[in-house]
Amino acid sequence: MRIQVLVAVLAGALLAPAPAHAETAAHTGIHVRDGRLVEATGSDLVLRGVNHDVMWYPDRNGAFAGIKAAGANAVRIPLGIGHQWRHSGPNEVATVIGLCKANRLICILDAHDTTGFGQDKKAATMAQAVQFWLGLRDVLVGQEDHVIVNIANEPFGNGTTMPWVQQTTDAIRTLRAAGFRHTLMVDAPGWGQDESFVMRDNAERVRDADPTGNTIFDIHMYGEFDTAPKVNSYLSSFTDRRLPILIGEFSGEHQWGDPDEDAIMAYAEARELGYFGWSWSGNDKQYSYLDLVDNFDAGKPTAWGRRFISGPNGLTTDTREATVYRNAAGTAPARAPQQVRVVDVSSSTITLSWKPRRYATYQVVTVDGAAETRVATTSRTTVTVPRLRGSTDYTFAVYSRDLLGARSPRSALVAAITPPARPG
Repeated sequence: MRIQVLVAVLAGALLAPAPAHAETAAHTGIHVRDGRLVEATGSDLVLRGVNHDVMWYPDRNGAFAGIKAAGANAVRIPLGIGHQWRHSGPNEVATVIGLCKANRLICILDAHDTTGFGQDKKAATMAQAVQFWLGLRDVLVGQEDHVIVNIANEPFGNGTTMPWVQQTTDAIRTLRAAGFRHTLMVDAPGWGQDESFVMRDNAERVRDADPTGNTIFDIHMYGEFDTAPKVNSYLSSFTDRRLPILIGEFSGEHQWGDPDEDAIMAYAEARELGYFGWSWSGNDKQYSYLDLVDNFDAGKPTAWGRRFISGPNGLTTDTREATVYRNAAGTAPARAPQQVRVVDVSSSTITLSWKPRRYATYQVVTVDGAAETRVATTSRTTVTVPRLRGSTDYTFAVYSRDLLGARSPRSALVAAITPPARPG
């Protein structure tokens, strides 16, 4: 997190062709499939959690249990590489991974010293971050089910001349050549906010540099994203291209702009994108409004913590524990829902039905070209979609989820035209 950056709002869309290597490569552990993050079981993995400052508070290990109890399924951990902040060595990193696993959390480890390189003279280079990860290879290899490697936090400051593309692709290739099979996460330049759209406009080049296809993009939503249209445009540009993205940092307020946390969380929930709030506790006094709990006490949530944890679309809304902690063997994704059909149409509603599947829940989406919009989640095999316009052509599809959260392929499309609304 860089206190020089700020936030966001809402809305979106989805889908477009995925690279062949992402579908054909053999995978163990967390990986990218068809623009989504999934586990080795094939189950969708929507990461929801918080940032916890182990780099500054290495002895606050009770935080992991508090974070889990708050409803998180993951935690993002800033680590020091010994350039700007103290070095997090192999023993410490192994302890952190053990704490994540003991508390049933997916662990995102981030090399933090790179924050704002090019504008912050104290910042490390991305190449130095790569050397840090190479020094941790023996600790990390074998943890692909539980750990994501966030190569470099907010690796450049603002501007269009920062060599983010070349250095990011070099970093990915170096780590893959060294035997890292983990999902790699890459942060945007511009203090994590991509103010010049360098990451947005070059994301496909970076993805294609990864021979495994297992790279996810990380945007930090602070002051640059101060309206709903900006958030919608940015995130939709990734989901429309089937490029995996999550929101690695955001907050409820900030001295440089007013993040729209309601919109960020609503968008993430509607589109099943991951998000991580900044941060659990321990921010400097002038930034204490960023703390989710007071003095690391899980029983004392702040106003920001109450909003983030139990407010609309918060951690307690729809966060699913990773299946690696529930079912080591896993199962293959189910077939798409069958016999989806339109059973009733009015000027403002359309009712759909489909063949039941045992122990399943269903998600109904509207489909408009490459874009999808979720309109209903239900455990029933029929749903009425409300608030439609008269004299309009609608196309729908259905997904199912099993008890472990694995999402099926999309059903066949069905279409209907609503009749004109009656005057008066």
